[in-house]
Amino acid sequence: MCGLVGFVNFQNDISNKKEIMNKMNSTLSKRGPDEEGYYINDNIALAHKRLIVIDPEGGKQPMVEKLSFGEFVIVYNGQIYNTKELKKVLLENGYSFNSHSDTEVLLKSYIHYGKNIVNYLNGIFAFAIWDSKKQELFLARDHFGVKPLFYSIYNNTLLFSSEIKALFEFPGIEKILDSQGISELFGIGPSHTPGTTIFKNIFEIKPAHFAVYNKSGFHVERYWKLHSEEHKDSFGQTCEKIRYLLNDSITKQLVSDVPICTFLSGGLDSSIITKFAADYCEKNGLPPLDTYSIDYVDNDKNFVKSDFQPNSDNYYINLMNSNLHTKHHQIVIDTPELAEYLKDAMIARDMPGMADIDSSLLLFCKNVKKEMTVSLTGECADEIFGGYPWFFREDALQSGTFPWSIAISERQNLLNSAISSKINLKEYIDFRYQESLNEVEILDTDSVETAEKRKISHLTLNWFMQTLLDRSDRMAMYNGFELRVPFCDYRLAQYVWNIPWEMKALNGREKGLLRYVCRDFLPSEIVDRKKSPYPKTHNPTYLATVKYMLSEIMENKHAPINDLLNRNYILDILNTDGKAFSRPWFGQLMTRASAYGLPLSSKYVA
Repeated sequence: MCGLVGFVNFQNDISNKKEIMNKMNSTLSKRGPDEEGYYINDNIALAHKRLIVIDPEGGKQPMVEKLSFGEFVIVYNGQIYNTKELKKVLLENGYSFNSHSDTEVLLKSYIHYGKNIVNYLNGIFAFAIWDSKKQELFLARDHFGVKPLFYSIYNNTLLFSSEIKALFEFPGIEKILDSQGISELFGIGPSHTPGTTIFKNIFEIKPAHFAVYNKSGFHVERYWKLHSEEHKDSFGQTCEKIRYLLNDSITKQLVSDVPICTFLSGGLDSSIITKFAADYCEKNGLPPLDTYSIDYVDNDKNFVKSDFQPNSDNYYINLMNSNLHTKHHQIVIDTPELAEYLKDAMIARDMPGMADIDSSLLLFCKNVKKEMTVSLTGECADEIFGGYPWFFREDALQSGTFPWSIAISERQNLLNSAISSKINLKEYIDFRYQESLNEVEILDTDSVETAEKRKISHLTLNWFMQTLLDRSDRMAMYNGFELRVPFCDYRLAQYVWNIPWEMKALNGREKGLLRYVCRDFLPSEIVDRKKSPYPKTHNPTYLATVKYMLSEIMENKHAPINDLLNRNYILDILNTDGKAFSRPWFGQLMTRASAYGLPLSSKYVA
């Protein structure tokens, strides 16, 4: 995985802009700590920071393919999982190769297919390709937006990058938080409307979209979406197809020239990934698969059961590893560093995110990176197979808003009175909510329940999952560490999308069908285990530490945070130990301490 950056101007010679390009590229050093490269010509400047995963010598970027009529140049972040199949077709069509890197296959596939290349890719990717003959730049992003790609157009210059912070190094690009940005940050955040950011005139290439920039202008096009159609497979055929797609996706993503591992929580999703990966390693004579889990100092003493976290992970982790070809490692994080890294997590994300849910993953990846470079995770199974409580709870289904983010009045109260009087967060949220629902394809053959669940699945896939994917990319890449998400294979998502809800929620359980598919190769305790989310600290000292950090800021009446937030409301939250903000800010875990963490993060937006 890597970081990419570039800019194009068809009216002015930019070949002397190396210093600007260097500043922009340097902001991405954590994404690509191993190498850097540049390509600068009359109208185009490209730069790259590389994290070496495949072909250390043959995968250097920017990669240039010189032909008789011109040059094709690529900068790329991601991993193409069907490289072998693409390369076979190219060889049959007379192409030759100088490396075994997926970068070269991707570049030559573009030369062969043109913009239709996106219809042949299976992977996670964000890339830019310059065609010197056409004087045209092609930008593309993977089906679910696992890899980020931002852009802005300023003074006839198109700028793009893997992270927003790089764009701010270009002269004239300002950090402006306008009314829409505030509505995104406080109404939608830490999610965001696809295509937007919290900053004025900073946009993202949407998932499953590509863009073409030439002298005629900037054109964006969608190349894929989930398509609704009648599911005709029998129950048995459905189970077999899911098992095949899972195995194919997981084994394809085990390709690497550097150490690879899995994250294992002992939950259903990570256990599935680990089982297939461990079997693959054993079958192919590879060393035992390394697995990693996260825990917190004194969590064994402080853990308290709840509806969302009914049990801790350790028993289930040991159960999985006891019967597999694996070698397990536990990373234990202490409270002081968890609070200390809240700022790093926000810098990594370029905006306030999920507080300690972010900083803990950042620290987890930082520790795993000491021994590994790539990990597979169970992310996205809940979104695709229907694993969240809001798929089943009537109050959530009938909420009329994003069911993971119902604390709308509390969000409005966080804004200071001057801003709050001009911005109605509920109106903005309602608009985005209905706008998204209008995209859902409902079939005449859908049962009432399946139609209802298509809607909530659409929202979950396009909003909640995007937030978690963004978190995964930023927290991992901040450490030069790559996370892969086999459940996010677009083929699997498309197939499961059309399975009737009555089958998907087999026996009335979250991910009921997935549990049934796995009953023959996972321990029954794992298959039947109630969903437990990402592990979170239960140490009361964390709450006290973050409360103290925010209190220090709020003691200064002239702190920049007061230009944006309602100081008295935040003081109420502090004085009532978080009870003034009683509902979760986002999802299942962002409560109490996160009520402190989000305003704290907002200090760094300006």
